[in-house]
Amino acid sequence: MTAAMKIDSSLIEKARARRLPVDLTDAQVQQFGAEIEAVRKKIMDSLGENDARYIRRMIKVQRALEVGGRGLLFAGILPPAWLAGTAMLGVAKILENMEIGHNVIHGQWDWMRDPQIHSSTWEWDNVCPSDQWQHSHNYMHHKWTNVVGMDRDVGYGILRMSEKQPWHPAHLAQPVTNAMLATFFQWGVALHDVEFERVRTGEKSVKEAWGQLKHIGKKVRKQVVKDYVLFPLLAGPFFLPVLTGNITANLIRNLWAYMIIFCGHFPDGVEDFLPEDVENEDKAHWYLRQLLGSANISGGKLMHIMSGNLSHQMEHHLFPDMPSNRYAEASAEVQAICKKYGLPYNSKPLHRQFGSVLRKVMRLSLPNGKPKAELATA
Repeated sequence: MTAAMKIDSSLIEKARARRLPVDLTDAQVQQFGAEIEAVRKKIMDSLGENDARYIRRMIKVQRALEVGGRGLLFAGILPPAWLAGTAMLGVAKILENMEIGHNVIHGQWDWMRDPQIHSSTWEWDNVCPSDQWQHSHNYMHHKWTNVVGMDRDVGYGILRMSEKQPWHPAHLAQPVTNAMLATFFQWGVALHDVEFERVRTGEKSVKEAWGQLKHIGKKVRKQVVKDYVLFPLLAGPFFLPVLTGNITANLIRNLWAYMIIFCGHFPDGVEDFLPEDVENEDKAHWYLRQLLGSANISGGKLMHIMSGNLSHQMEHHLFPDMPSNRYAEASAEVQAICKKYGLPYNSKPLHRQFGSVLRKVMRLSLPNGKPKAELATA
């Protein structure tokens, strides 16, 4: 691709209005989409026993870490045992939620036809019921990624994460609200699909919301009994060390999941959209929006596994049903396609992505919330 290529003027006009780095004609967008689709087809057609071994091995490792961590917590009156047990249990919970639960519920492993590792049967270690998360995440978020007013993951209903969202005085407390969301992230995810704001406006009935809350309540009861009653009681005189270890492990998982997810959606360089931007959107333009509305976290293999391979968030948004262990392979091809078409590939280390997320949280808590560079050119 060269700068001298003819540009679709209507597309460029929209791009400038949205500040999108898209200098492509519609024909080029269609070709881009075809090349992205070819990457998906090639990898999905090659799935086999090596991939199945990967997820089964990951489940075994996660369960071994959980058993080992809970066992060490039973000797938790000794500080080294408590620290080691809590760390192991925290890692086990991260692996179960990120690399296993999130991806299994996405349907990434349904092709195996294993009823034990299937999106229709897997219930993860989280207070959010799997079926409710599938609706709010698999459908609402992945279909309408970063479309303000349609993707409820933009701010999770409590944060202002886009200049396109109207400011309210309550957003002044956003730094504190953000910290609370990070701390209790699984609880925020659990209540996300209830859509309290739609209940307040009358768009959703109280009866429907109450039915969802009762369903959530059953899952909450199961999780609370397991982590905060059953295992502590089984520890007998070590009730308190086990209880505090379980609380800490859940906190570790919450903070890590929040950080990884926010780094994939809200750092500098990630675009957001309005409903009119996606009117009559075809698959090629959907692929383009997924790319522009996501960011990756660079790092090694351990980083990718611990993030549930959401460190490859762009590939995950492009190919949500692709097994996560293949995202690194897809990443190399997606980067080459981006280079060919002059499109950005937003990938930076964790500390840089998260730093820019926190700056955005602070900046958008204020009425204007635009960066100084934008204000200078406005």
